[in-house]
Amino acid sequence: MTARLREIPYNYTSFSDREIVIRLLGADAWDVLNTLRGERKTGRSARMLFEVLGDIWVVRRNPYLEDDLLDNPKRRQMLVEALRHRLHEIEVRRQGNELVGQLLEAAARAVREFEAWFADTASLRARILRRLAGVTRRDNISFDGLARVSHVTDATDWRVEYPFVILTPDTEA
Repeated sequence: MTARLREIPYNYTSFSDREIVIRLLGADAWDVLNTLRGERKTGRSARMLFEVLGDIWVVRRNPYLEDDLLDNPKRRQMLVEALRHRLHEIEVRRQGNELVGQLLEAAARAVREFEAWFADTASLRARILRRLAGVTRRDNISFDGLARVSHVTDATDWRVEYPFVILTPDTEA
């Protein structure tokens, strides 16, 4: 059987699993994952961890999902609870394995940061809107997914990091 090139689901980006793990859990976590790779029996815990990372990654990389979850606190809370449930199930199966414990700590931190990211994003959007509304019309300030995605092209580095806000001029003159 051929090994999967990517184990993190929903990763349709140019980022490798390694890059995603390092971004979400830290560089040490990648080394721990590689150490544990040889110890897998069923791989169920690994799949659940990768599902947690995939869920976080797909939301962070998709402005439409980000907007949807910002607008729907109940849906957002259900997602966070599902992420925590998977981590709990890994804890139940870990059988005292210290390396798995290290990964769980990093993943729990990533889930907390993910949850806080929504409040931080909403707060930052409000601050930017207040600040920029003094120099341009409010309808020239866009945070929505369509505006942000429309400014991602192969000619920019926005494919790596999406723009946070898009400003449009009053006129084209």
